[in-house]
Amino acid sequence: MAINIHDYIHPGARLHLVGIGGVSMSPLAEVLRGMGAEITGSDTNDGAAVAHLRTLGIPVTIGHWAESVHGAEAVVRTAAVHDDNPEIAEARSLGIPVFERAQAWGSIMREYQNALCIAGTHGKTTTTSMCTHIAMAAALDPTVMIGGTLPLLGAGHRVGNGDTIILESCEYCNSFLSFAPTVAVILNIEADHLDFFHDLEDIEHSFRTFAELVPESGAVVANCEDENTMHTLEGISRRAITFGLETGDIHAVHLTWERGLPTFDILLHGAHFAHVSLHVPGVHNVKNALAAAAAAVALAIPAAAVEGGLDAFRGPARRFEYKGSYHGAHVYDDYAHHPGELRALLEAAEKLGYARVICAFQPHTYTRTKAFFDEFAAVLRKPDMTLLAEIYAARETNELGVSSSQLAQAVPGSRYFPTLDALADYLAEIARPGDLILTVGAGDIYTVGEALTQPLL
Repeated sequence: MAINIHDYIHPGARLHLVGIGGVSMSPLAEVLRGMGAEITGSDTNDGAAVAHLRTLGIPVTIGHWAESVHGAEAVVRTAAVHDDNPEIAEARSLGIPVFERAQAWGSIMREYQNALCIAGTHGKTTTTSMCTHIAMAAALDPTVMIGGTLPLLGAGHRVGNGDTIILESCEYCNSFLSFAPTVAVILNIEADHLDFFHDLEDIEHSFRTFAELVPESGAVVANCEDENTMHTLEGISRRAITFGLETGDIHAVHLTWERGLPTFDILLHGAHFAHVSLHVPGVHNVKNALAAAAAAVALAIPAAAVEGGLDAFRGPARRFEYKGSYHGAHVYDDYAHHPGELRALLEAAEKLGYARVICAFQPHTYTRTKAFFDEFAAVLRKPDMTLLAEIYAARETNELGVSSSQLAQAVPGSRYFPTLDALADYLAEIARPGDLILTVGAGDIYTVGEALTQPLL
């Protein structure tokens, strides 16, 4: 008989979390403790999250020792912890069940009346952040888990006491299939994470399964202007709320731009619903805001909270985040690492009125760079100047023989830099007033902008 994590999440349960200081694990520990479970944990390093957990009375061991799992009824691990970890190996030898972080979050969701899960190839972090702003404006006191830092929270998570939980929901390794959404948002579906998925059809199958996790009483919020999303959801029996820039149950009208920032009205079933002025640029963020508004409708949140929440939104960290200026140039950082995200970012940047747009791009993973080589080469022709850092390996080794130097050869006028230091030095030489410098990628390219704007004393 399969072991079910729900049997181990209850008041008095003794749970041990391996990697407890992680961005998703530390709030998990806090929520589980709030539900009455007895929590212990371990991590490789001390840090602010570990210190905070200790103030709550949660013991945390630094280092991974087999004896740390003794006395636990179940173990929950972060994705970075593998089977050869001493604690995981000991738990298995003792017959203590080991669960993944996503499984624990999925079980927790079942305790909430409203579980809002935001999925999609692009825009998850921003839309989840917008939904959080709206829920806070509506005084729902939500529990939140975001894949980035939101200034409103001062963190990437929040532990609330309301009946609503909001989670960014990633398709990679099918982790979102462990969730239990009452409202599932699908922003868009494109080919990505091809080191795990076979192809687009495989990805669409996972998103369909995710949408079907929603109960009959819930709702699926879907981008009706995204062909892959609508193909994925064809014939689904769940209640659907569609959104789009120009079509859908929720859509925008009277869209105007001032200094690159959008203002628009939102229609719901043809009638005025809300008036929104965003403080983040780009058509993609208009779409994200429409998705957040549609999610609010699914949760019966009033229009005033949508307007107030979106008006207060300034974006999460690493999503067109202003880092400072250098020699009169404005430096921004963005997490875009897929050709579609990069295109949306650069199109937004074009509208901001800078004399030059300089894009310093660091591709993320060898498999993604290889799979989308031609798409990256095409979109990287858009800036006035393209500078390429070497590929950020992340979890991979370079078995494909691909390099950013090859990408530079495919982008006329671009330049390749084997090190981030060399790239930072070059930017320091060429920066001038009127420039917009974008450091872009999901790796450590952000350190280049920080080196320019926050020089060591």
